[in-house]
Amino acid sequence: MEEGARSCLLQSRSILEQDIKASYLMDHMIADGVLTRDEEARIRNQAVALLEVLLRKDNQAYISFYNALVCESYGDLANLLHKSLPLVSPEAEKSFSDGGTPYVQTVLSQGGVPQRPVVFVSRTALLNRLREKLYRLQKEPGWVTVFGMAGSGKSILAAEAVRDHTLITECFPGGVHWMSIGQLDRSDLLARIQTLCFRLEQQSQEQDPSLSLHRLPTSLDEAKERLRFLVHHRYPRSLLILDDIWDCSVLKAFDIQCRVLLTTRDRSLADSVTGSKYEVAVDSGLEENQALEILGLYVNGRKPEKLPEQARSIVRECKGSPLVVSLIGALLRDFPDRWSYYLQKLKQKQFKRIRKSSSYDYDALDQAMSASIQVLPEEHRELYKDLTVLEKDVKVPAKVLAVLWDLEPEEVEDVLQDFVNKSLMYRDCHQRPYLYYLHDLQLDFLAEMNRSCLEDLHTKVVCQYQKHYSQGPPTSGDQECLYWFRFLPYHMVKANLTQELYSLMFSLDWVVTKAKIMGPAHLINDYVAYGAVLDKEVRAHFQEFLSQNGHQLEQRPFPDVVQLALSQPDSSEVYRQALQQAQKRAAMGGLYLDWVNKSSLESLSRLVVQPHLGSVYSACFSHDGSKIASGGSSKTLRVFNSISGEKLREIEAHEDEVLCCAFSPDDRLIATCSSDRKVKVWNSITGAATRVFQVEHEEQINHCQFTNTQRRLLLATCSNDNLMNTKLWNLNKPSSQNTMFGHMEPVNHCCFSPDDTYLSTSSCDGTMKVGGALKSVHICVCVFFFLQCLEDSEQGGVVVKCSTWSSDGRRVICASRNAVFLWDIVSNKKMADCSGHLSWVHGVQFSPDGSLLLSCSDDQTIRVWETKKVHTTSAVSMKRDSAALFNNGDITVVAADNRNRLQVRNGRTGAVMFQSEEQESRIRCTAICSQTVATGQEDGTVQVRHTRTVLHCQFTPDGQTLISSSEDGTIRVWRWRTGECVVLQGHKEQVRRFSLLTTSPSDTHLLSWSFDGTVKVWVMSSGELLQSIVCHQGAVLACDISPDGQLFATTSADKTAKVWSSASWEVVRLLNGHQDCVRSCRFSWDGRCLATGDDNGEIRLWNIMDGTLLKICSRDNKDAMDSLHGGWVTDLHFSPDNTVLLSTGGYIKWWNVEKGEALQTFYPTGANLKRIHVSPDFSTFVTIDNIGILYILKKVE
Repeated sequence: MEEGARSCLLQSRSILEQDIKASYLMDHMIADGVLTRDEEARIRNQAVALLEVLLRKDNQAYISFYNALVCESYGDLANLLHKSLPLVSPEAEKSFSDGGTPYVQTVLSQGGVPQRPVVFVSRTALLNRLREKLYRLQKEPGWVTVFGMAGSGKSILAAEAVRDHTLITECFPGGVHWMSIGQLDRSDLLARIQTLCFRLEQQSQEQDPSLSLHRLPTSLDEAKERLRFLVHHRYPRSLLILDDIWDCSVLKAFDIQCRVLLTTRDRSLADSVTGSKYEVAVDSGLEENQALEILGLYVNGRKPEKLPEQARSIVRECKGSPLVVSLIGALLRDFPDRWSYYLQKLKQKQFKRIRKSSSYDYDALDQAMSASIQVLPEEHRELYKDLTVLEKDVKVPAKVLAVLWDLEPEEVEDVLQDFVNKSLMYRDCHQRPYLYYLHDLQLDFLAEMNRSCLEDLHTKVVCQYQKHYSQGPPTSGDQECLYWFRFLPYHMVKANLTQELYSLMFSLDWVVTKAKIMGPAHLINDYVAYGAVLDKEVRAHFQEFLSQNGHQLEQRPFPDVVQLALSQPDSSEVYRQALQQAQKRAAMGGLYLDWVNKSSLESLSRLVVQPHLGSVYSACFSHDGSKIASGGSSKTLRVFNSISGEKLREIEAHEDEVLCCAFSPDDRLIATCSSDRKVKVWNSITGAATRVFQVEHEEQINHCQFTNTQRRLLLATCSNDNLMNTKLWNLNKPSSQNTMFGHMEPVNHCCFSPDDTYLSTSSCDGTMKVGGALKSVHICVCVFFFLQCLEDSEQGGVVVKCSTWSSDGRRVICASRNAVFLWDIVSNKKMADCSGHLSWVHGVQFSPDGSLLLSCSDDQTIRVWETKKVHTTSAVSMKRDSAALFNNGDITVVAADNRNRLQVRNGRTGAVMFQSEEQESRIRCTAICSQTVATGQEDGTVQVRHTRTVLHCQFTPDGQTLISSSEDGTIRVWRWRTGECVVLQGHKEQVRRFSLLTTSPSDTHLLSWSFDGTVKVWVMSSGELLQSIVCHQGAVLACDISPDGQLFATTSADKTAKVWSSASWEVVRLLNGHQDCVRSCRFSWDGRCLATGDDNGEIRLWNIMDGTLLKICSRDNKDAMDSLHGGWVTDLHFSPDNTVLLSTGGYIKWWNVEKGEALQTFYPTGANLKRIHVSPDFSTFVTIDNIGILYILKKVE
């Protein structure tokens, strides 16, 4: 140490020992690297010991001690040492621990700029932004405003920004001068400026002894002029740093055309001064790694990864607030075992327990927050108090607060601008309109400060909403509307308004409006979140309805929710409200259908979601069971909530179909593999790709699976490659770690043993191989022969697409086509049939605890089932080839069931009236008349015999004659009482249907059509062939006869429809326009209109008189399956008054004939409806879907 500096220390020693607090100063000196931790321990916060150590140090220690005195507000003591500060050459090259040269150290020390804190982590991006603004002051005076909320690190950032040799020499050669301002009155401000002027004059005199000191200015105006003179004449191109400015009147005292850097919570302060202005917003929180680094430095320099888990929780809880992290870190330095204690206090918002251990202006966090609020006008403080009710991480538009405060939106925006300017609120400028939000710490402080009136504040929100929206909820779909739909129930719960909550949540109107705007997942979340305060039974009704119909509620155009709700059990509150609304709307001309026999069925799906536009090839539970990941033909990976179906993350994952996805053991990662031959690993929280492996597979990758534990995390993949089709990947390496081979055919599945020692692979070659997971060690080969345990009466066999075990090894799920089966291995019994999918099921999986199982399918849905609730279906499924008899209000339905028994059911209740024994040959068609039922079977029998499958049978109106058609190309007409039979031969291919053509009261002709493209007309009594007409170039798919018998229409696979004369047997109209096979047709009852439907779901209405097109139904209503009707249009019926058209396909629709617009849609559980039976009065409808469910629908009156 220079002798002059040492002498000055000795002369001032007694004063220093009496006044200083060593612990505050040592923090700075340790940060500067002039004191060690061992020396700190020896000093033990004693001023005498500190000075003893200091006297043995060098010049840098003296400068550091001086800076510490300035930083800790020992200005009078710093002045004692100022004259002896060691001189440092600007050209010095040596750098110190804070990154500045000795010249920078001297300049900043002379200007009173605080040293770095004891623990410091650089915020490089923010620092560079600030320095870029400061460089703009190089050529002209101006203002740089650094603004942010309390404790965001503004002062530290300002001090760090000028700790740069190039910046000072190029932009501020006149020096850098620091002034701590705070909340001052005029007299205090005058004193601060007097001190600054004195310091500047003193430094100027030391450089030029000929200059004399002036008397201190006695007024603010005089002080302002003195400062102007000093800055312009003695310290040109210097930088004045004003720290912690609160009032624009204070700032005006420094409006002297100089270069100013100011820190503030109020960004608008610079609007009151003249000159160029620049802004730098300080983020309210550090990044997680930066915050953890600070905590680690406080606790003996531990690395972030060595910190306890509570460290991350503390950072997340305070959102990385620099102030809170530093306060807690300083406390932990003295009490390193109190991680849980301080985390608990932070969560409990007990800010008074998190007190300072440094020289921050406020003793605790709550005081810093309170100071910001106290500067608001009284009326604004009350408005700010209302913000206590906001949820964390929620941004609100000004319109919401306009409702809450009962002010005009423009007035609200002015108030919010004031809050934003004072860093009491943040504004998201990326949204239009702007959205506003509070930092978590601000909300925590408000909640603590207003704890006693929280209920009243939430009540105010609800009351203001009810006042503003007394006529019904908002439906605009904008941000304000979304806020009320998301948080109105939350405010009611917090306000303890139980009755209002019941009225809202158990209202079908609320469900309809919210589901239409936000989708069903948010509603399900509400019922789960507020389940404790809602009626358990009624809540279950609404939650079950939304879970089972969520995939329908995601469709656009939005379905009629009242109609969907009419399919709920009669005991459900949802059904009761829907029926009331349906009855009211029916009275005004609306059309609604009640599913009258639904009581015999039970819906077993807990949740149905439609995550992708396209087939879903893979779905899996996370290991905690809270999430499901899925992938499919859409090339995306989607993660959603397993309870509500809410989308949590969607990732554009691959360039081709995603064939498999899998969670890592800790659920932080998701692996995907694809037809594009790539394997990728994703962060499940952020959606970022963490690893894209090199392309090593030559064919599509069918499956991927992580090890079961984190001990050594590996990923296995298997593919369609030849021989070398299984690989192991280490996530830390870009290429595979190991390749396993042996299978000669594609490998479809791979999995690790529970202890990760072995890897098993299963292949199309009929073998499963087991090998060492860490070494290419061949263990064994197993060839499996499976017993056929599933029966399928339609095809005589079954393909098991996928299967999996439960974790306890007692149960197996397997899927065949669109059905899912649950088997108990111990008892070898089938426990459940899970019906509901409409197409092939590609994957099944149990949840980790076995309580749920999921399945994914080509029908674009994922279904989640509760294991304890599924069972073997009590209502035996029926085949779609059915017949129905409507007689004086009674309905009788006849069809075969899935055990090939003939069932006759009561159409009112669905009850079985008759059931035959199991038939040897499959029943393919049925017919009924009064007291008689007929069946056509696959072996060709209808009591008389065809040589091949019977496709259709039908009684004549008098019930005396039964007619049947077959794959053998013949039609048989027989009097079933006597056994007389007439065989009609002539068609070259199968005859799927026929119709009766009555030409006179005494004679009936038979019209038949076939895949051979012809229509033939027969004399039914004799079997004589009257006409054979080659109608189309393709198969004739449908035919209908006009009510007067004068015309008949045919439709074909050649995409055309034709109208023929029954008199001349010539074509009258050729109807072109369909883009797909024309599958069905029907004349209106007045014979003026013909409806045709094709395989793309399009329905066309034609004018028979001139063949012109009247209307096209469904043109703009494609569904998720890329169809206009959920599939082929298979059947059509007009109402007796010809105003309504009924159609079937994937679902059932009713149309306004005049407008061509849909009146109503009924969505069955299954799909692919073949035909529908309609009562004469058009009030009752009977059909069966492809999973065997009988629907008897009755118009609601």
